[in-house]
Amino acid sequence: MTTAPSGNGRRDQLGQIFRFALVGGVNTGTFFGIYLLLHPWMPYFAAYTLAFVLSMIGSFFMNTYFTYRTRPTWKKFLLFPLTNVTNYVIQSAGLYALVTWAGMDTRIAPLVAAVVAIPFTFLLSRKILIPGAGAGTGPAPEASSSPSSSTV
Repeated sequence: MTTAPSGNGRRDQLGQIFRFALVGGVNTGTFFGIYLLLHPWMPYFAAYTLAFVLSMIGSFFMNTYFTYRTRPTWKKFLLFPLTNVTNYVIQSAGLYALVTWAGMDTRIAPLVAAVVAIPFTFLLSRKILIPGAGAGTGPAPEASSSPSSSTV
């Protein structure tokens, strides 16, 4: 495999951003659908948390296979939620503030809070799913493609 010139690195990164946005849209729809299904049966914050966890699992697989085109591994799977802690904190604080202080409807507030967290989620998930990739670098090649690598 040859190393791509720096022009292609920029194109690869733009492709990742586009695919991340697409996956984010699907993931947000999944999250919101689960949240709305659970909302009548449990307190809004419990419904939000459960929907968040379930959609995060889906997000991991969509981002590894589609966004970053890398293999899922148990290590990445176990680290991925750690990157989403920041996302969860930002969204949770936003959700609480929008509902409690701004009086926003509990069915809409999670979507508004999610928008604020998007840039953080992109940078953190990229760092976990493509080890060695920084915000301004192109995709790093997989460290190993041998059968001995543990995949999910």
